[in-house]
Amino acid sequence: MIRLNTLLALMIVGVAGLADENWPRFRGADATGVVADDPGLPTDWDKTKNVAWVADVPGQGWGSPIVVGERVFVSSVVADEENIAPSAGLYLGEGVRDPAKGIHHWMVYCFDLKTGDKLWEQESYTGRPVVPRHPKSSYAAETPATDGERLFVLFGDLGLFCYSLDGELLWKKMIDPKKTNMDYGAAASPVVHGDQVFVVYDNKEDSWIASFDTNTGDEKWRTKRDEVMSWATPFVWENEIRTEIVVPGQRINRSYDLNGKELWRFDGEMSVLVIPSPFAAHGMCYLSSGYVGDAHRPTFAIRPGASGDIAPDGDFKKSEFIEWYQPQCSPYNTTQIVYGDYLYTVYDQGFMTCHNALTGDEVYGKRRFSPKGSFTSSPWAYDGKVFCLSEDGLTYVIKAGPEFEILDTNPLDELCIATPSIADGNLLVRTLTKVYCITKGGRATTARN
Repeated sequence: MIRLNTLLALMIVGVAGLADENWPRFRGADATGVVADDPGLPTDWDKTKNVAWVADVPGQGWGSPIVVGERVFVSSVVADEENIAPSAGLYLGEGVRDPAKGIHHWMVYCFDLKTGDKLWEQESYTGRPVVPRHPKSSYAAETPATDGERLFVLFGDLGLFCYSLDGELLWKKMIDPKKTNMDYGAAASPVVHGDQVFVVYDNKEDSWIASFDTNTGDEKWRTKRDEVMSWATPFVWENEIRTEIVVPGQRINRSYDLNGKELWRFDGEMSVLVIPSPFAAHGMCYLSSGYVGDAHRPTFAIRPGASGDIAPDGDFKKSEFIEWYQPQCSPYNTTQIVYGDYLYTVYDQGFMTCHNALTGDEVYGKRRFSPKGSFTSSPWAYDGKVFCLSEDGLTYVIKAGPEFEILDTNPLDELCIATPSIADGNLLVRTLTKVYCITKGGRATTARN
């Protein structure tokens, strides 16, 4: 049920983007993927045009780069033996049923933001994988996080490692690996708030959300979760009423307080695989899931202040705290983006839709990207444009607003699964083997490794 008058009275102004020079977590400090306009940020590029530097990254990893000051951090896993290589396109079926072959090296790399030169590397763990993984994924699928003083690197089925920004290992907490649905492995990234770093590990044996002390690594609390099939990164929602941790789930969508106590819940009849991550705009929190084989692929806009079961009878449109609901407008892997008053959805199979972010009304239906492409990376936005990176490394530049228009296409010609990051006028795009630093006027140089 729509309550626009109430919404406008309570609403936080829609996200215009942060001017912060850091990029501390997946999709940025506010988890929206939207940044303020910056004259240094380009709208057209290729492998050399507007490229400041290119750094090689050994191994495989799909976490986004994160940035603190003039340091760029990425994680990766390097295998001593050749294994199944990821490829673009939709996988309909099981994961890689056996753990990857050979000794693996779980690595963390730090690069200079200005030059791309490698400042340090650390090996978090060496050994043989004990769990399988999704054929398109990696044993370094998670994006690191930072509080500006420390670096938190999660290798989901292995452990959480905390480093100083100079590369000193401060503490580590190993994770007891569990069987995941279809042997896909873990993928949810960590998030930081105050002196806590939050980790969600949903699996088929013992699912949980836990908080670890950022200084010591001591476990502050752990809450069991009755979930088996969700990979979404949790969202710390700082709204006008309180701060809470929102975690979607295939069975139940939930919110917790900062001590791990459940605040609200509802059965959203979510898609069988829950991957998109929550975020907030216009004073609301957006939740979605959209596996391509499901008929119900919902998006919800949640108002703050809820408690208990907010949709006990399953009637989402009558819920006091569900501002709007769309039954079929969610993506599978990508996370949606709100830019201005519009919510954009990028579908894995190469389409985009647009809805009114305040009401859920459709602005335009499915529009196909041309040339065609498939998508895992989430979109980002600045300068009146929405950017969508395909798995083939082609970025489509879409004019923001009520009409779908492709303004440009920018090729990098390599497999791209990771979501790009933005800091201090630089766009950082991670491909299968490299990190590109893209900025206006950049002259491509090869970083020193």
